Amino acid sequence: MEEIEIKISRDEINYDEAILFMESKVENINNNLSKELLWFLTHNHIFTQGTSAKNNEVLNSSIIDVIKTNRGGKTTYHGPGQRIVYFMLNLNNKKKDIRKFISIIEDSLITFLKNYHIEAKAFKDRVGIWVIKNNKITFDKEKKIGAIGLRVKKWITYHGMSFNINPDLKYYDYIHSCGLKEYKNTSMEELGIKLDQNEFDESFKDIFINKLKSI
Repeated sequence: MEEIEIKISRDEINYDEAILFMESKVENINNNLSKELLWFLTHNHIFTQGTSAKNNEVLNSSIIDVIKTNRGGKTTYHGPGQRIVYFMLNLNNKKKDIRKFISIIEDSLITFLKNYHIEAKAFKDRVGIWVIKNNKITFDKEKKIGAIGLRVKKWITYHGMSFNINPDLKYYDYIHSCGLKEYKNTSMEELGIKLDQNEFDESFKDIFINKLKSI
C-alpha cells in the first residue's frame, strides 16, 4: 500500500473550509497529483445535515448553526471535545465496496475502544459505533459514541467519522441524532475515561491503516 499522508489539526477548523479542502484534495488524488490523506481535526459547535436528513431532526435551530452538507447520513452534532477523522482514500486502488470500507472504520473504532475495556458494536440498520458495555457495566440500551457519514466521488472517499472524547453532550438534546429519537449519545468522559486527543489520533491511525490493508 502506498504511503497515506496524515494531517493533524490542533486548532478548530471551519466546516465550510474543511469541505473546500477535501473537495480539492479528492480532485488532486483523482489526477494523481496528491497522496491519499487521513485528516484528524475538530470543528466548532455546529449541526450538520447529510443528504438523507429531514428538517424535523433539528429540534432547536437557534442554538447553533445548521449546515446542509453533501455527505451521506442524517443530522449530527460537531463541536469541541469531539474528534473528526476525514478519509480521503482512493478505492480504485482497493476493493470498490463502500459497505466494506464503512465496516473497516467501524471495526477500527471498536478495536480502539477494547483497549479501554469498552465493548462496542455496529448494527446493519444504523451506521455508527455503539457502546454496549463498559468495564462489565451493561447499559439498558446501547449509546452512540461514533458517527459515520461519507461521500464518494469517482471511487475516492471523503467526509468520515466523528468520535466523542469529551464534548458537551447537551447539544444532542437539540437534535434527533442520526435521525434516531430513541437512542442517546455518550463520550469517553461520560464513561469515566480521560482520553488525550493525541493518544486517540495516534492509536486510531495505526489501527485503521492496518485494517485497511485487508481491502
